[in-house]
Amino acid sequence: METDAPMSLNTSAKTLPATGSEHSATAPVSIHDMTVAYHRKPVLWDIDLDFPKGKLTGLVGPNGAGKSTLIKAVLDLVPKASGRVTVFGQPYQRQRHLVSYVPQRESVDWDFPVNALDVVTMGVYGKIGWFRPVRKPHRELAMAALERVGMADYARRQISHLSGGQQQRIFLARALVQDAEIYFMDEPFAGVDAATEKAIIHLLHDLRSAGKTVAVVHHDLQTVSDYFDHLIMLNMRVVAAGPTREIFNRENLRKTYGGRLSLLDQAAQAIISQS
Repeated sequence: METDAPMSLNTSAKTLPATGSEHSATAPVSIHDMTVAYHRKPVLWDIDLDFPKGKLTGLVGPNGAGKSTLIKAVLDLVPKASGRVTVFGQPYQRQRHLVSYVPQRESVDWDFPVNALDVVTMGVYGKIGWFRPVRKPHRELAMAALERVGMADYARRQISHLSGGQQQRIFLARALVQDAEIYFMDEPFAGVDAATEKAIIHLLHDLRSAGKTVAVVHHDLQTVSDYFDHLIMLNMRVVAAGPTREIFNRENLRKTYGGRLSLLDQAAQAIISQS
């Protein structure tokens, strides 16, 4: 998890046409020559890619490769040294209502005195406004989302009293009520039990079936080929991006992980199992 406060480099953004001639205006998210730096040290360098519509995209790479930073830079949560992001061909700032974000669970203050239903209801604020009253239809939407992730019975439970897997489901429910077109999820499987992981995968498949675009930071190389249609292999730069069945191979793994044998052995086993 990248936590250092970022600082911009003295680098000028490249001038591009409205959507970038090499990018599709219909792509859910396009990243145009993006560089991000912490304390003047590049963390991401010249990232240039499109996320495919209606696919489950995995972002994989070693610790410190910039996976979480990539998502945060797309969402304007950390500044870019150069480059820009478009959503369906328009600047992200104009289209942010189409995007939902599930952060790492460890980055959330779970001691905040609210219950599960309150957290999920926060997902509708973008539609009704922060200072508008939450009405019965909004709470019904929140309850429906809790039901969808198997947490309706915990609606009145203080979030600090929930397990890690239950907390993750609550955050997923909050994302659902936003009814976004694009979902970014930062390590949603980290530290959850098998039942929660299965529930998350079921939910991701439902989102894909509904035509949504989902991008997930992921670490378990053994499940990559089972979970994701599309893959971005990252180590400061994009090593490879494309359909999982085409790019998830030994050569790209070695380029991405730099010969870290324990990870490569794990990945090799995953590749063997899919062939």
